Amino acid sequence: MQIGTSQFYDTGASQLSKLSAKADTLNTQIASTKKFTDPSADVVAYNRLSTIKQATADSKAYASNVSMATSLLQQSDSTLSAIGTQLQQAAELTTRAANGTLNDTDRKAIAIQLQSIRDDLVNLAGTKDARGQPLFGAATGTNAVTQAADGTVSFGGTGEVSAIPIADGTNIQATDSAQRVFGNIPTSGGGTTDAFAVLSNFISALNAGGDISSAAGTAADGLKGAMTQVNAVQGSVGARAARLDIVSTQSTDAASARELDRSALEDTDLSSAIAELQKTMTVLSATQASFTKLGSLSLFDYLK
Repeated sequence: MQIGTSQFYDTGASQLSKLSAKADTLNTQIASTKKFTDPSADVVAYNRLSTIKQATADSKAYASNVSMATSLLQQSDSTLSAIGTQLQQAAELTTRAANGTLNDTDRKAIAIQLQSIRDDLVNLAGTKDARGQPLFGAATGTNAVTQAADGTVSFGGTGEVSAIPIADGTNIQATDSAQRVFGNIPTSGGGTTDAFAVLSNFISALNAGGDISSAAGTAADGLKGAMTQVNAVQGSVGARAARLDIVSTQSTDAASARELDRSALEDTDLSSAIAELQKTMTVLSATQASFTKLGSLSLFDYLK
């Protein structure tokens, strides 16, 4: 007759079951490198992880927008530099045309050069961005500028394009309209004009011949205003690019902090888990051996 009770077997079986379950859990954590795969295992941690993962997904979308905005601003900066170069050449030609030693034929030759510069400016104004859209497009219209058969140029739309979201509650204007780049040039009469009109009017005066001193003065002032306007826009582009750098750095820092939080909540500490598994397996083995030995004792064995 064995010496044992139902309680002895129940207690032993319960201990073995708990140790086996713990070993299984540790094996799963080590194999998956995750502390839990079932949300019910740690509801608080799972909810926190869901929040972190959503923030990470949002951050990736914002990072894509930051990258696109950076590309657009870089393209704007280089294009504005080219525009500034063309305007500077036009200003130099205007000064040369005002030289009293030139005749009408000489000035018509300068007019041809200015026409070429105006055409180059039209092409630069119509530059396409990486998305295939006008770099200097407005909120309305499909083209930044439109050039008529007689050479006159008009803006293809009005209003500034929509800003790009680059962070939670933060947007940035990645491009500028052609109106802002080439227009808003003050005139002596108190109104405004644009770079294309300034060039077109002076070209007409040069082709007409005769005294162009007044037209040259007006053109010189207009081109000076145009260069000032382009420089102002380019300065704004640089400021926005610097802002993007700050936002990008902040986003990277926030992503690193989120990853640390996620890892602490979700990732298995392999060294600790392996050590704990080894300890659990040792205790399980000893418990199994002890349970088997005690469970096999009989009254005859006891009396011996």
